[in-house]
Amino acid sequence: MSRIGKKIIEVPASVTITVDAENIVTVKGPKGTLKQAMDRDMKLEMKDGVANIVRPTDQIRHRAMHGLYRSLVANMVKGVTEGYTKKLELVGVGYKASAQGNLLDMALGYSHNIIFEVPKELSVTTSQEKGQNPMISFESIDKQLIGQVCAKIRSLRKPEPYKGKGVKFAGEVLRRKAGKSAGK
Repeated sequence: MSRIGKKIIEVPASVTITVDAENIVTVKGPKGTLKQAMDRDMKLEMKDGVANIVRPTDQIRHRAMHGLYRSLVANMVKGVTEGYTKKLELVGVGYKASAQGNLLDMALGYSHNIIFEVPKELSVTTSQEKGQNPMISFESIDKQLIGQVCAKIRSLRKPEPYKGKGVKFAGEVLRRKAGKSAGK
């Protein structure tokens, strides 16, 4: 039984949800519009400002899709009302980042700077405060896209376990190793 799939989705008054003939869900809100293709068997029911995903049977495939599409629609509703923010922290000597429009220029300890083109759906800002590590902040209404871009940037220089140098999510706790033991 899918417990997540059975949860209802509270839809604010400023948000409209429509489903077309090809089972594509469109969510419009104050911050923008998102679309998501849904499985042909899943149905979206709207009643009194509440959305609910309904599955036709208890087959394994239907149970698997039930919670997935409920989460996707709930993330879309939250995205068009509040939006999502993710922050990356650059830990290391000489690591820095600067953003010009949708281009992100990063110095991550390689012999060259890495220039990363950020999708136009995301807004990116960088900050560098004295005594703090450089930060890259992303804002978007699409949770999937913001997570994918952050994961790609993190993969350019993953944090290493000895000193913790690399690109990490703000607040991420790294598993650290002790390093070499002193004399025998």
